[in-house]
Amino acid sequence: MSASSMNEIRNGMPTGELPAVAWQKSRRSNPSGNCVELAVLPGREQVAVRNSRDPHGPALIYTSAEIAAFVQGAKDGDFDHLLV
Repeated sequence: MSASSMNEIRNGMPTGELPAVAWQKSRRSNPSGNCVELAVLPGREQVAVRNSRDPHGPALIYTSAEIAAFVQGAKDGDFDHLLV
Protein backbone atom coordinates (compact mmCIF):
# COMPACT_ATOMS: atom_id res chain seq x y z
CA MET A 1 0.00 0.00 0.00
CA SER A 2 1.44 3.38 -0.95
CA ALA A 3 1.93 6.19 1.56
CA SER A 4 -0.61 8.34 -0.31
CA SER A 5 -3.34 5.70 -0.06
CA MET A 6 -2.59 5.18 3.64
CA ASN A 7 -3.22 8.90 4.25
CA GLU A 8 -6.31 9.07 2.06
CA ILE A 9 -9.48 9.97 3.93
CA ARG A 10 -12.24 7.64 2.79
CA ASN A 11 -15.77 6.69 3.77
CA GLY A 12 -15.93 3.92 6.34
CA MET A 13 -12.37 4.24 7.57
CA PRO A 14 -11.79 3.66 11.31
CA THR A 15 -11.89 6.93 13.19
CA GLY A 16 -8.50 6.15 14.69
CA GLU A 17 -6.99 6.48 11.21
CA LEU A 18 -8.31 10.03 10.78
CA PRO A 19 -6.07 13.00 11.57
CA ALA A 20 -6.50 14.42 15.08
CA VAL A 21 -9.85 16.23 15.09
CA ALA A 22 -12.21 17.73 17.66
CA TRP A 23 -15.43 15.68 17.78
CA GLN A 24 -18.65 17.48 18.68
CA LYS A 25 -22.11 16.21 19.52
CA SER A 26 -25.34 18.08 19.90
CA ARG A 27 -26.17 19.84 23.14
CA ARG A 28 -29.46 17.93 22.87
CA SER A 29 -27.62 14.61 23.17
CA ASN A 30 -28.96 12.45 25.97
CA PRO A 31 -27.08 10.41 28.59
CA SER A 32 -27.99 7.11 26.88
CA GLY A 33 -25.37 7.86 24.23
CA ASN A 34 -27.75 7.65 21.29
CA CYS A 35 -26.18 10.34 19.18
CA VAL A 36 -23.72 11.04 16.44
CA GLU A 37 -20.61 13.18 16.60
CA LEU A 38 -19.19 15.36 13.84
CA ALA A 39 -15.71 16.72 13.22
CA VAL A 40 -14.41 19.12 10.60
CA LEU A 41 -11.42 17.56 8.85
CA PRO A 42 -8.20 19.41 8.00
CA GLY A 43 -8.73 21.76 5.06
CA ARG A 44 -12.34 22.33 6.21
CA GLU A 45 -13.71 20.76 3.01
CA GLN A 46 -14.93 17.54 4.63
CA VAL A 47 -16.82 16.54 7.77
CA ALA A 48 -16.56 13.17 9.49
CA VAL A 49 -19.56 11.62 11.26
CA ARG A 50 -19.32 8.78 13.80
CA ASN A 51 -21.58 6.89 16.18
CA SER A 52 -20.90 8.13 19.72
CA ARG A 53 -21.40 4.58 21.07
CA ASP A 54 -18.58 3.32 18.80
CA PRO A 55 -15.96 6.10 18.89
CA HIS A 56 -13.30 3.88 17.29
CA GLY A 57 -15.61 2.48 14.63
CA PRO A 58 -16.08 3.65 11.06
CA ALA A 59 -16.55 7.27 10.07
CA LEU A 60 -18.77 8.52 7.28
CA ILE A 61 -17.14 11.33 5.32
CA TYR A 62 -19.22 14.11 3.75
CA THR A 63 -18.34 17.30 1.95
CA SER A 64 -19.02 20.55 3.75
CA ALA A 65 -21.67 21.31 1.12
CA GLU A 66 -23.45 18.02 1.85
CA ILE A 67 -23.49 18.76 5.58
CA ALA A 68 -24.73 22.31 4.93
CA ALA A 69 -27.61 20.94 2.80
CA PHE A 70 -28.51 18.40 5.50
CA VAL A 71 -28.45 20.97 8.30
CA GLN A 72 -30.60 23.38 6.28
CA GLY A 73 -33.05 20.58 5.49
CA ALA A 74 -33.25 19.71 9.19
CA LYS A 75 -33.89 23.36 10.05
CA ASP A 76 -36.63 23.45 7.41
CA GLY A 77 -38.29 20.35 8.90
CA ASP A 78 -37.60 18.12 5.89
CA PHE A 79 -36.88 15.13 8.13
CA ASP A 80 -39.50 15.62 10.82
CA HIS A 81 -41.51 12.69 9.44
CA LEU A 82 -38.63 10.37 10.40
CA LEU A 83 -39.02 11.05 14.12
CA VAL A 84 -40.69 8.25 16.05
